[in-house]
Amino acid sequence: MPSRRSFLKTASAATFAAASSGIADVASTQRVFVGTGTANGILAFDFDPGQGELAAAGVAAKIDTVDWLVVSPDRRFLFAACEVDSFNGRPTGEVASFAVEKSGLRQLSAQNSAAKGTCHIALDRTGGVLVSADYGGGSAASFQVSGGKINPAVWTEHYTAHGPNSERQEAAHAHFCSFSPDNRFAYINDLGGDMIHIYRLDAVAGKLTAASAFHAKAGAGPRTLHFHPNGHTAYSVNELISTVDVLEWHENDGSFTQKATIDLLPADYHGPTRACDTVIPRDGRFVYFANRDNNFLYTFKADQRSGALSPMKRSNCGGKTPRNFTLDPSERWMLVANQDSNNISVFARDAKTGVLAEEGKSITVQAPMRILFP
Repeated sequence: MPSRRSFLKTASAATFAAASSGIADVASTQRVFVGTGTANGILAFDFDPGQGELAAAGVAAKIDTVDWLVVSPDRRFLFAACEVDSFNGRPTGEVASFAVEKSGLRQLSAQNSAAKGTCHIALDRTGGVLVSADYGGGSAASFQVSGGKINPAVWTEHYTAHGPNSERQEAAHAHFCSFSPDNRFAYINDLGGDMIHIYRLDAVAGKLTAASAFHAKAGAGPRTLHFHPNGHTAYSVNELISTVDVLEWHENDGSFTQKATIDLLPADYHGPTRACDTVIPRDGRFVYFANRDNNFLYTFKADQRSGALSPMKRSNCGGKTPRNFTLDPSERWMLVANQDSNNISVFARDAKTGVLAEEGKSITVQAPMRILFP
């Protein structure tokens, strides 16, 4: 059961939001989709941006074990990664697509990924190429997308590198896909192999060609990669040692140079830890990281030109195991999917100072994995 701090004090959160926004009028209720590690897969919610409250709106798609969701650039289509061990009679995960309609989601397609345990997907900036990462099978695949429908994979790769952590790095574990700001390169974070695989992207054919790799510290376990709005800084979160590599991206060949490493853990903490996700507001003035096991969010001030980070404050995540978190479209609220306490927490955010409220509101959701505003 979530602790008392997991649940929000409505009055204090609403007051915080009103003071921080300076906005008199707020938009109407917004639809939110949540990927869950259950047979119900994708749930629908309605979000009230005035009060920062979520209301359940039923099952949007009954599809098994959805780890990740993305939306197309035109917001018309939704794509899901399903971390299953078999699909269509083959030992792979599943990638699926849906039309986003007023009545809900309508499934358009489903394809086999490269191997079992598909945990992440990403769409390129044209919306025509989907890339998947398979944690369990240590592999990646790319697919052409047309009219919201995913075609069979046109490229796959199975990784073999592994790191020194015998429990978590016994094999390659592809964990995250992303694309460069100019859409010329694709990246696969390999937690098991301590590297980020770098590829040239053919956005017409949908295929990836190996270019190089960024090698993280041995045993670090690079999990996620997010680019700062300045277009040349990226942050790679290392799950196994709870650090962040601040990287300089090179446009000519898609490679990275490490500029700094940021520690997320308090100096006196020595227990289990798994750093997780990253959120960057549109103006790039702040960067937020989530850490699991000791369960906190960490706010940093970011230099908008250099991307350099200065620590501000660790704060409450509202539960256990913050798998994913995101800002609402107004960027006045931070929503946190706490996987192991089965809840989503909502915290008010001061857009001027970047500070998150310490207390928020909470709604019960079974095994939430991903929160998406379509």
